Amino acid sequence: MTYVVTTEPEQHRFMCEDHETLLDAALRQGLVIPYGCRSGSCGACKGRILEGTFDYEHANLSGLNKIDPESGDILLCQARAKSDLRIAVREIERAEEIEIKQMPCRVSELQKLTHDVMQMYLTLPANERLQYLAGQYLVFLLRDGRRRAFSIANAPEHDERLELHIRYVRDGDFTHYVFNELKVRDILRIEAPLGNFYLRHHDFPIIFVAGGTGFAPIKAMIEQAIIEQLKRPMLLYWGVQSKRDFYQLDLIESWLKQSPYLQFIPVLSEPNATDNWQGRVGWVHEAVLADVPDLATYEIYASGPPIMVATAQAEFTALGLPVEQFFSDPFEYAYDRPKKTG
Repeated sequence: MTYVVTTEPEQHRFMCEDHETLLDAALRQGLVIPYGCRSGSCGACKGRILEGTFDYEHANLSGLNKIDPESGDILLCQARAKSDLRIAVREIERAEEIEIKQMPCRVSELQKLTHDVMQMYLTLPANERLQYLAGQYLVFLLRDGRRRAFSIANAPEHDERLELHIRYVRDGDFTHYVFNELKVRDILRIEAPLGNFYLRHHDFPIIFVAGGTGFAPIKAMIEQAIIEQLKRPMLLYWGVQSKRDFYQLDLIESWLKQSPYLQFIPVLSEPNATDNWQGRVGWVHEAVLADVPDLATYEIYASGPPIMVATAQAEFTALGLPVEQFFSDPFEYAYDRPKKTG
């Protein structure tokens, strides 16, 4: 059975299958409701039932001491609809409304995606989840007080693990550690979520512009758009130096099969002779300008090296893109500077 759930006071509606929790259904359809664990322990996803029936079948109710069921309070991460519902709940509209946490995490997987890009998966402590918006980033808190920031590459729908794409930086202290010393099961400490780079729910068609591992936050955004069955035209432009720098192309192929609204335009800046490249060549933002000369009705999400993002913004806005329709995540905050020794 499928039920209609209406939120108060925002009057948003979402569909909830009888086998899923109210929180899972809301997040799947783009409504962001506060939560802390998704396991029934913390009570952060408290709502109030105003109309309709639900149950806690197969639920973990350890967080009931943090709510008042007699007043109609419910745990949205455990409650399942048994009729159409009307609930009172706080919805998150902006990244600033999400609690920033510091917590330990365990490295659960390390895999090279290319010669210089490492895919890292982090597992959070039991009964902990990190609430974030697709496109945000985390910071590693290192023992000597330094901080290293990387975009979260997976959609919040799959928050049981956090995926990162870490590019090796020559003479970079932290990335050298990741590529040569870090091991699965090692413990790191993070602070997250951070940043204002996340998908806005507007009506504009979308152009994603990624440079190198700037693909990571855009990957999270596209995954979220597909989960939400977003019906907005989406163009993904991804620029790298040569063909060997692309990764997860099979994943992009699967996206194209899932969403008729998505198109992918790969761009190489310096293809090798052995690449036998028949596609687009040059700077990625120039490919956008060649294809879409009138950007006034688009929303742009750009992520990559600072020079790429700054150049794209300058040239796009000069040709009519309203500045408020340009969202960016330059990598200057993630610059991996070696530790000073003197």
